Amino acid sequence: MATVRGPSYLLTLGRWRRGVGVAPRSRALAALVPGVSQVDNKSGFLGKRPHRRHPGILKLPCVRLPRALADAAQLMLLDSAVTNVEKQVQALTNYLWSRHLPVEPGELQRRAEHLEKKFLENSDSFQTEEKLRGAVLHALRKTTYHWQELSYNEGLSLVYMAARLDGGFAAVSRAFHEIRTQLPEFQPKTLMDFGSGTGSVTWAAHSIWGQSLREYMCVDSSAAMLDLAEKLLKGGSENGKLYIPGVFFRQFLPVSPKVQFNVVVSAFSLSELPSKADRAEIVQTLWRKTSDFLILVENGTKAGHCLLMEARDLVLKGKEKSPLDPRPGFVFAPCPHELPCPQLTASKPLACSFSQAYHPIPFSWSKKPKEEKFSMVILARGSPEEANRWPRITQPVLKRPRHVHCHLCCPDGHMQHAVLTARRHGRDLYRCARVSSWGDLLPVTTPSELLPSPVEDPPES
Repeated sequence: MATVRGPSYLLTLGRWRRGVGVAPRSRALAALVPGVSQVDNKSGFLGKRPHRRHPGILKLPCVRLPRALADAAQLMLLDSAVTNVEKQVQALTNYLWSRHLPVEPGELQRRAEHLEKKFLENSDSFQTEEKLRGAVLHALRKTTYHWQELSYNEGLSLVYMAARLDGGFAAVSRAFHEIRTQLPEFQPKTLMDFGSGTGSVTWAAHSIWGQSLREYMCVDSSAAMLDLAEKLLKGGSENGKLYIPGVFFRQFLPVSPKVQFNVVVSAFSLSELPSKADRAEIVQTLWRKTSDFLILVENGTKAGHCLLMEARDLVLKGKEKSPLDPRPGFVFAPCPHELPCPQLTASKPLACSFSQAYHPIPFSWSKKPKEEKFSMVILARGSPEEANRWPRITQPVLKRPRHVHCHLCCPDGHMQHAVLTARRHGRDLYRCARVSSWGDLLPVTTPSELLPSPVEDPPES
């Protein structure tokens, strides 16, 4: 069964940073400022490693599904009665990617009142209140996004498997890789997957921590999805032995507040909830179930990123403290801070997303390597010390002759476009930046007292 309290791997942020070889302030590689940065090339932060393997490298090579999973998926689709699979897969993929958040009741009421006022000001043709109400409803239908909950039956579950099994596996594998790379001593024993769907989280976790994980709890409201995930674990049939031992399926979250899991995951599931209140309730429940890491993954769109920042802020504010586990939360990845996301507060808001290459299931319409674009946030329990955090590279690195462009999310909560050269910033930092990729950490310190803020904050009263 799930442990009540797992071992505390995250007592302090300092210990975590030592695990990845982060130098303290006195040995920092560089202070990256808009003027001339001073570089300490004697810090020895690389040790004997080459620049292409510097401590901030987090890139995961092109992901491939376990052979047993790919074979089971192909077998199930071959044996199914689903017709025009390729067209259905493309239609579902486009629909899921373009999906917006459901409009909240308060916002809908505000829009209705605005339209009613506008109609009354511009026209006197509404003789009755009924006609006015009809005109407002007609306008709302034309201008409001109609969010609908997807009901996964057997047929739609198979189409979802063909469309999203490999991409979802790639995104979650990248999130797990972040933890394993930065905290190699972490060995979880229990995992819960909320909105488990096809079970890709279980397969990805087994690929990373299969030697230590003993229990996988898959929770999904769709009985058809749970049945599909179980068949995939049995090689595509109803009978047979589970490929991964210790996997349990259920349609509802565990009720007992005492039950916690080392790793709790919600991948592409928050966007399936009908309201902000429902999302808040689920996030708080998932956080109470977390003893070490809560991993949230969504599409790499503005809607997906906004969902994650909403959940992140809910946990960090910590209004609801669990008496069984009062440890606060902090952002393990990707943010190097707990401040508001600078991507959303910019004049032109952007989604903070990442990309992971993967080999798709070799269906007839999908054989070439693909890229999964996703957003993620990993929250951890602990009491982090105030320590240096390395900036996160938030866009593809642009390599030009004798200089490199890096867009960074910095520990002071601001974005910075850094143009690095060997002459100005030193050979080590320049070469590290040149071999870094989108999603990596750049091993520099950016002390907030040296960085002018892009926007002057109003003085506190």
